[in-house]
Amino acid sequence: MSDPQHAWLEWLNGLDVPRKAAAESLCTQFSALGVADPVDLIKSEVMEDLPQLARFVLLRSLWHGAIDAWTEPGSLDQLPAAQRLLAAGSGREDLVRLVRAAAYEAVFATLNELDVGGDVNVSGVKAGWVVMESGEDGSPTGRALSGLHEDLLTMDPSGRDGADLWQ
Repeated sequence: MSDPQHAWLEWLNGLDVPRKAAAESLCTQFSALGVADPVDLIKSEVMEDLPQLARFVLLRSLWHGAIDAWTEPGSLDQLPAAQRLLAAGSGREDLVRLVRAAAYEAVFATLNELDVGGDVNVSGVKAGWVVMESGEDGSPTGRALSGLHEDLLTMDPSGRDGADLWQ
């Protein structure tokens, strides 16, 4: 059985100076975000030039802002239909689960559409788009964030991959 820490240090020490600095910076950032084992994400970003940190931050922020925000006290109170359903005896927990599932589905559909990039075969129009990472100054880095819809479930902050949405 190999020691993951030893393997990480061995990999890190085998990098050139700029890549090693990038990997160490990513490790610090992922750790600050609460990622317990960021090694594969870091290796992918450093060696494959995929914007894993940007993907993580975007997907996790969508969970917090669009999906899990419905678990906050008073969140249903802003919806007149939810107020009527609660007054009629519906359970708050079931309504929260319902709006979170609907929010998840809306986020997933939006990410899927962004990932398609305005596929001419789907729309019939020769126009498209791409979601791209930006630098600290806001300028595009040239690294596209693709396949976002594929990883949405795995970014569930609860670690349950959205299992509680459909109960």
